[in-house]
Amino acid sequence: MSSPLDLRPRYNLAPGQRAAVIRTGADGRALSMLRWGLIPSWAKSPNIGYKTINARAETVRSKPAFRAAFRARRCAVPADGFYEWAPRGARKQPYLVTCSDAPLMLFAGLWERWRVPDGYERTASIGASRAGDALETFTILTTAANEAMARVHHRMPVLLDTDALTPWLAGEDVELGPCPSDILTIRAVSTRVNNARNDGPECIETVVGT
Repeated sequence: MSSPLDLRPRYNLAPGQRAAVIRTGADGRALSMLRWGLIPSWAKSPNIGYKTINARAETVRSKPAFRAAFRARRCAVPADGFYEWAPRGARKQPYLVTCSDAPLMLFAGLWERWRVPDGYERTASIGASRAGDALETFTILTTAANEAMARVHHRMPVLLDTDALTPWLAGEDVELGPCPSDILTIRAVSTRVNNARNDGPECIETVVGT
C-alpha cells in the first residue's frame, strides 16, 4: 500500500526511501508515496529493490524485473533536480542537474506491488508490514547521456516532456532517449550530499572551482 502524502522538501532522497509518483488508477491520475527501488511481484526478498532503483530504457521491455511493469504499471516521478557524480582526482564530485526552462522535471518510471509472503521474517526493510501486506515501489528509467551530461556521467534519467506524460502513463510508445542538452543546468554542489543522513538545503550549495 502507498503511504500518506509527504510533500515536505527533500534535498537528498536515497534508495529505500519514499517519494511521490504520478500514476493513473481507477479514479484517474493521482500522487502516491512509493518506495524507491522496484520489488518485482515474484521476488523472494525485498532486498532486490536496492539493485533496481534504475531501469535501462534500452532493455526495460525484456528484463524480467521490469517487463510486466513496463506493460501495465507506469508512473512519472516529479523532481526539481537530480544528482550525479564525476571522478575528480581521488574523490567524486557531486553535481546537481536542473531544468533551465521549467521548475519541475518528470522522470519516466515504473511501479510494482509486492506482497509480504507468509513466514517472512519482519526486518527493517519492510517496516511494520505483515504477511499479505503490499509494498508499492518504483524505479526510474535511464538512458544514454546527452552531450552536456556526458561530461559528468554516461547515463541520465529519461525526462518526459509535458506532451509525453499522458501517453506514457497510458502505456503507449514514447521517446525514451536523452533530452536536449540546452535545457539542463549542471553545477557542482557540496559533498554533504554524499551522506544520505544529510537532507537539508546545504546539500545544494554551489561549489566553485571544480
